[in-house]
Amino acid sequence: MVSRRVLVAAGAAAAAALGTGAFIVTGTARFRDLGQARQAVASLAQQPPRARGVWSLPQVLVHLAQSVEYSLDGFPQPKPALFQATAGAAAFALFDARGQMHHGLHEPIPGAPPLPAEASVQDAVARLLAALDRFEAHAGALQPHFAYGALDKAAYTRAHLMHLGDHWSELDAA
Repeated sequence: MVSRRVLVAAGAAAAAALGTGAFIVTGTARFRDLGQARQAVASLAQQPPRARGVWSLPQVLVHLAQSVEYSLDGFPQPKPALFQATAGAAAFALFDARGQMHHGLHEPIPGAPPLPAEASVQDAVARLLAALDRFEAHAGALQPHFAYGALDKAAYTRAHLMHLGDHWSELDAA
């Protein structure tokens, strides 16, 4: 069994290799399931908060939708298999053990098209909800994550929920 110290060290090294910087321990929302996440996303159309980061709220939501869509369709620029099997897998293991993900909130998915400069909150909410619905209904094989590698449906669900929660930390209440 791998000790917690080794797991934390491996996760920190993996985060550095991913370019995510230091881990932040506070301020991340946690979503227990896709239903709760879907409700939170849908509520943004009625009372859109302000995004404090580099990206606007629609850009954050499109980024999250891209991540879910790519889990079904394939990521445009995956990291090498060796990276996925080592540093990427260690990073996911650490995030999964903590139940929280902390990554660079302004880093686009490698190879993804640029986030739209002009998009409505309603359109971005609709895109993310459609991606979540499509993911939840999907019964086939999933595509490897660009950094973490192969994940089963349960692990991908946790990854998406943690990703959503991490980006939620940069939203201010309306």
